[in-house]
Amino acid sequence: MISPAYGNDFEALVAIVTGGASGIGAATAELLDLRGATVAIVDRAPLEDERYLSLVCDLTDDAQVVAAVGEVMTRLGRLDVLVNNAGIGAAGTLSENPDDEWRNVLDVNVLGLVRMSRAAYPHLKKSASASIVNTCSVVASTGVCNRALYSASKGAVESLTRAMAADYLRDRIRVNAVMPGTTDTPWIGRLLEVAEDPAAAQAALVARQPMGRLVSAEEVANAIAYLASPLAASTTGTTLAVDGGMAGVRV
Repeated sequence: MISPAYGNDFEALVAIVTGGASGIGAATAELLDLRGATVAIVDRAPLEDERYLSLVCDLTDDAQVVAAVGEVMTRLGRLDVLVNNAGIGAAGTLSENPDDEWRNVLDVNVLGLVRMSRAAYPHLKKSASASIVNTCSVVASTGVCNRALYSASKGAVESLTRAMAADYLRDRIRVNAVMPGTTDTPWIGRLLEVAEDPAAAQAALVARQPMGRLVSAEEVANAIAYLASPLAASTTGTTLAVDGGMAGVRV
């Protein structure tokens, strides 16, 4: 359930949410909107929702990224929050993902974040409430079977988050990341659809979460909003787990 728990802490602020058309991004956009932000959604798919400025953008194309951020500035006049949420998944061991898939996943999950942050930086540093939140994953720091490529991409996001936090500290731009566990999103749905035994595959995903269920997109969105909020003004260089205990609990 989405609830504006802290009222209007994002009032008068402008936020970009990449990958905001579905899953964690959609839940985040909705929550930021409820808490007073003006939200621009950057996604490969157009979104017909009057609450948001919807911009179609391929994060592997630097010119498109620069144009999207420019459009936000032209239409909305400022930028205070960037949620780097867009990403693509990959299943398999080190031997099972071909080089082209490695290049594609790293291009989206790592370089896409780099391109968007680089384009947003000159505008964010003008804000008194500047914040970047990166969507990482528990697999960045916890070994999970058949996720070699995806884990590598999210490991890069985790270390990059801390490096960005150090680099941007002088500009008063806070940088943090959320570390979701297995989350009930469309990507997980697609993964189950192609499994030999979807019911068994889903049971296995649930079983590896100590809380006995998948994380919800709304739970991750609440963590993102906490890190992005001006109320968390002393929080930077932090990774916040929303993983049902997957990384730190053994039962």
